[in-house]
Amino acid sequence: MGWPQVEPTTSHLTYLIVSGFLIAYALYSELIRNRLHLSEPPLATLVGIIFGPRGIGILDPETWGWQDDITQEFTRIIVGVQVFATAIELPKRWLSRHWRSVAMMLGPVMIFGWLASALIVYLILKTKFTTALIIGACLTPTDPVLSASVLGEAKFSQRIPKRLRHLLSAESGCNDGISFPLLYAGLLAVTKATAGDAVKDWFLDVIIWQCLIGTGIGVLIGIAANKLLKLCEKNGYIQDFTLFVFYFLLAIFCIGVGSTLGSDDFLVVFGAGTAFAWDGWFTEKTEKVKLPNVIDLLLNSTFFVYFGAVVPWDRFTGQMNAWKLLACLVLILLLRRIPIVLVTHRWIHDIGNYREALFSGHFGPIGVGALFLAIEARARLETGTSDPLPHPPEHSPYKAAIDTVWPVICFVVLGSIMVHGSSAMVMSVVSHFTRPKKERAPLIGGETERLYGMISGNDVASLASEDSES
Repeated sequence: MGWPQVEPTTSHLTYLIVSGFLIAYALYSELIRNRLHLSEPPLATLVGIIFGPRGIGILDPETWGWQDDITQEFTRIIVGVQVFATAIELPKRWLSRHWRSVAMMLGPVMIFGWLASALIVYLILKTKFTTALIIGACLTPTDPVLSASVLGEAKFSQRIPKRLRHLLSAESGCNDGISFPLLYAGLLAVTKATAGDAVKDWFLDVIIWQCLIGTGIGVLIGIAANKLLKLCEKNGYIQDFTLFVFYFLLAIFCIGVGSTLGSDDFLVVFGAGTAFAWDGWFTEKTEKVKLPNVIDLLLNSTFFVYFGAVVPWDRFTGQMNAWKLLACLVLILLLRRIPIVLVTHRWIHDIGNYREALFSGHFGPIGVGALFLAIEARARLETGTSDPLPHPPEHSPYKAAIDTVWPVICFVVLGSIMVHGSSAMVMSVVSHFTRPKKERAPLIGGETERLYGMISGNDVASLASEDSES
């Protein structure tokens, strides 16, 4: 005889599973992050897959009524908060000293990655080239959430020079917003009747309004928030605990401003975060509180459990069968960034040599930002606005593109989560066994010095000095 008081509904079991995973991760976080060198995204994604509709069947967001519009807003918040956190964690006035390196990563590296990804999708999946351009734009940015999970407070990250960590973090903070012009280039090529209309809308709406004015609005918000917070703190109007969560609230505010004005949300957020923390005052006030790590564990890990539960396994068939998608994944991870970074690293002053260039080229994870851009692309194709339909429409002039974008992006994101989420472990193990036995740490992968080859390039002294200053 069952107990009538027991109500194992889907929602109740979801609370148990997600919180249980986070508790287990918290209890063994030192073992997982600093001994096994694993980050939480691949583990959280596996939990979502195991307990999702294709696994045990407990986690099924569709039974909650979660649809594409909810996924869009969930990803918007996750990326926006992480972009803001990335901006405020950069050293004081860092961009004024390193803007050339960032410009190279956001210019030639991103454009090459966009075209390379689009060409791979076009050749292997036999899509229209305009559809491939849209997919390539979604896959171009490096994900700030996955980047933070590896470049954050872990022993492995301390083996990477600071200048390289800051460069990759800054790039991941900027390029989700910079991807909008690439995405809309593909979208406008599909939806506009003439090339003239497409170019006009792309320049006026995307470049001028969304990107330039959006960034300017963000900078103004950041400056105003910095001065207001200083004033309130000086006069004793603010309590310490509210100071610590101020950055999170400000990030949400910037997301609201950007999305309401129809500008580039992530450039608004990054501009605000950079201006807000430009003088280093906020970082100094909160340096002892690892609030971003708390947000990472709660918000980001929950999202990856959700993503694991919504992976569209039934769509990996026919023209987009798993073997073709796997070929796309491998080629994109190999060719999207590594060749161009190796070729251009001599003009990227924060990358000292070919080994650092190889690491920087490899470490371009594809994650939550790509999922947001995919939903944004579908929304524009479905409704002509930023609001997607709850589900893809049965009939649409752009149905082929709508049906292709989401499964391809999900498959590549899933692969990137697993590859980049385990990269630290693989590099640590390889580094351990390629050393002479006398130089190995007692534990496998327990070395603490810089990764092999992580030295400055032609000018060791200047780069080492810059590394210490940053």
